[in-house]
Amino acid sequence: MSAPAPGAADQASPQKLRIAVFNRTFSPTGGGAERYSIALVEQLAARHEIHVFAQEIGHEWPGVTYHRVSMPLRKPRWVNQLWFATATWWATRRGFDAVHSHENTWHGNVQTVHVLPVKYNLFNGRSGWRYALRCLSVATSPRLLTYLGLERLRYAARPGRQVVVTSESLKAIMAASYPDCRAMLSVITPGITLPSLPITPLQKSAARAGLSLPAVGRCLLFVGNDYRKKGLPATLQALASLPADVFLAVVGNTAAIAGFREQVEALGLAQRVFFLGSLQDVGPAYQAADALVHPTLEDTFAMVVLEAMAHGLPVAVSAPRYCGISGLLTHGVNAMVLDDPRNAAHLGEVLARMLDERALGAQLRQGAIDFARHYKWVDIALQQEALYLSSAATV
Repeated sequence: MSAPAPGAADQASPQKLRIAVFNRTFSPTGGGAERYSIALVEQLAARHEIHVFAQEIGHEWPGVTYHRVSMPLRKPRWVNQLWFATATWWATRRGFDAVHSHENTWHGNVQTVHVLPVKYNLFNGRSGWRYALRCLSVATSPRLLTYLGLERLRYAARPGRQVVVTSESLKAIMAASYPDCRAMLSVITPGITLPSLPITPLQKSAARAGLSLPAVGRCLLFVGNDYRKKGLPATLQALASLPADVFLAVVGNTAAIAGFREQVEALGLAQRVFFLGSLQDVGPAYQAADALVHPTLEDTFAMVVLEAMAHGLPVAVSAPRYCGISGLLTHGVNAMVLDDPRNAAHLGEVLARMLDERALGAQLRQGAIDFARHYKWVDIALQQEALYLSSAATV
């Protein structure tokens, strides 16, 4: 447990609320959505009475009350999703001023959306016989019917309901997928807690030693639990085209490692790729790295990019149609934006420029720091608090 950082708690709260927060996994190793939720809880815990409802809890914070929700069945996932929604509804149907769900539940007056809607993924771009076939597959699938049913109820217009999205690109998709929720939509991006800068050579050396990374060489960092969706295949191919002193540190889901070792071996990269697994604190990985590579195929925001930028790392990240944060970035000024994240040859060229061109590297590092300063958690948390107060006043 970290000590509470100065932030939102330092400013007077107009009204103390009793708030329930839902995440099936409430742990920093869960991913960006979980770290987003955790950061808001930490910022607002001293201002409000916060109760966290989760099935897996890997977090402690002063003043937060934790409620472990049972998990009779881990799989199938859709059954567990329905169970979690029902159990949390029963536990929070009375006694809370705000119920904040980061999950696909039908209840909760504040809903935060971290992923593309199921409806969008199923039907976007389909027409004619392709649309008809998809409708048939949905009609015969209890899993898809459950997800769609929960989602439809989740975004239904109700007094006091607020629907939060993490980027403008996701807001547009939500408005098109569920037009009735347009008036309820707000954008609250992820934030960061600014680290002490600059990262000194001694800190970098200590971080690498602590993670068992090479002391010498240039380190690219990749962070993501879904390796394929976040672009690890293209990253590995790009790494093979770079000088031998460049190595890759991969942070994320341990269960996914085995499936990529074959590609690593085939590319002759066994001595240059280091799988670190899930980390409770990704901070040392940012300190150890020289750049972040994030050729994601789907991210509604990409919190990892913002965190890396806060540490002064140059980043290569997919274009806005793949990654929400890129709509806020300027190519060559505070990031290198990839038009096609699948193009490993181009990715390799971009990474080589980031590592070799001193002026470009300096520009990207300073641009990243300047950008990140506008997304501090203390300010983000107060935006969230305003929605809690607005929703509580309406209900």
